[in-house]
Amino acid sequence: MSGITTHVLDLGAGEPARGVAVRLEVRMAERGWVTLAERVTDADGRVRDLLAQGARVDAGTYRLTFGTGAYFAAQARETFFPEAAVVFEIRDPSRHHHVPLLLSPFGYSTYRGS
Repeated sequence: MSGITTHVLDLGAGEPARGVAVRLEVRMAERGWVTLAERVTDADGRVRDLLAQGARVDAGTYRLTFGTGAYFAAQARETFFPEAAVVFEIRDPSRHHHVPLLLSPFGYSTYRGS
């Protein structure tokens, strides 16, 4: 499993959010935001392979950007947020970092998962 994972749940539909585009970036002092991976959530709303198995995760600031607008548009559902960006800091790279997104057309929330 990747050192950084995510899970998207569609609260309005009451099910996992399948097919959400997810981009993982790291902030580099000299280059700004650098893309590390781009994936799409699976049938369970998860992305388990943001980073390759065994890939090193460094301490630093990361951003997950979720393509919520395209997800809702594909279902002919209106949304207020074309994307949801979650910025988080990794202080202990030896730990697993799971960042879930709870999504509805007009709001979202996140938390540090396990």
